[in-house]
Amino acid sequence: MTSAGLEVLLQTLISGLLLGGLYALIGIGMTLIMGVMKIINLAHGELMMVGMYIAYVLFSSFHIDPYLSILIAAPVLFFLGIFIQKYLINPVLKVEAIIPENQVILTVGIGMVLANIATIIFSSDYKTTPVEYATKAWYLSDIWKTSPIELSLSMAWSVSFCVALLITACLWFFLAKTDMGKSIRATAQDKEAAQLMGVNVERMRVFTFGLGSALVGSAGCLFIPIYYLYPDLGGQFTLIAFVITILGGLGSTVGAIVGGLILGVFESLTSTYVGMGWAPVGRFVIFVAALIFVPGGIMSLFKKKRLGK
Repeated sequence: MTSAGLEVLLQTLISGLLLGGLYALIGIGMTLIMGVMKIINLAHGELMMVGMYIAYVLFSSFHIDPYLSILIAAPVLFFLGIFIQKYLINPVLKVEAIIPENQVILTVGIGMVLANIATIIFSSDYKTTPVEYATKAWYLSDIWKTSPIELSLSMAWSVSFCVALLITACLWFFLAKTDMGKSIRATAQDKEAAQLMGVNVERMRVFTFGLGSALVGSAGCLFIPIYYLYPDLGGQFTLIAFVITILGGLGSTVGAIVGGLILGVFESLTSTYVGMGWAPVGRFVIFVAALIFVPGGIMSLFKKKRLGK
């Protein structure tokens, strides 16, 4: 491989990892909800779109940096998620309907309502937050003058990736070290056993939907410095979150991180070596391959290896 080819490959892998880190944050929100509630939230991307519009309004009206807007968007999305779970999804779950997965159809409807409300308020025009650092980058030659190759790191992508890592680390601490986090994990693993141990399962379900919504809202704030915003944006990110969840394994936060990184790198490689328009096709290929070859997700392979199967 020539130095130019190696430079393109390394740059593609770096871009893929940065993208995958943000994808992982989106996937964790959905996999938490699927693990605890056992439902597919097809309004996940629209909740992210709401977070992006909050960041947009804060930036355009009050000049608040999109990264700082996480401090406002995440709590708003948390309470919006609690409202959706408590007053819309819970009543549907208690009703015996002809269609067994009626709550999935409900989340589709919620997503459509959110997208239409955004269209009414903001129109369907593309919105951006033109921050100064959006076009800035760090270069390898700045710190290694005699480097044989040149690599660059987009400042916006790098900061978004680091913030996503920080949020993921805080989430890990919450789930692993706090009583509330342990109760959520217990509910996800075995609802009946958790109830016998005194866990308020209904409370955990409501809280988890709020937590998943806050995570994807935070991801929206990290994406808006580098993405265009429009009301129908949510659909593609719902699909991305769904693919990550299937790839990593239902209910596995570690699997969502691994799945997000794999999907990000694969999309980046597809865009570079096949064409920009082929990235969604590559995403679909990964989804189908995961269903056929690793239906339990990547984490199921690690569990089998650990058990010696």
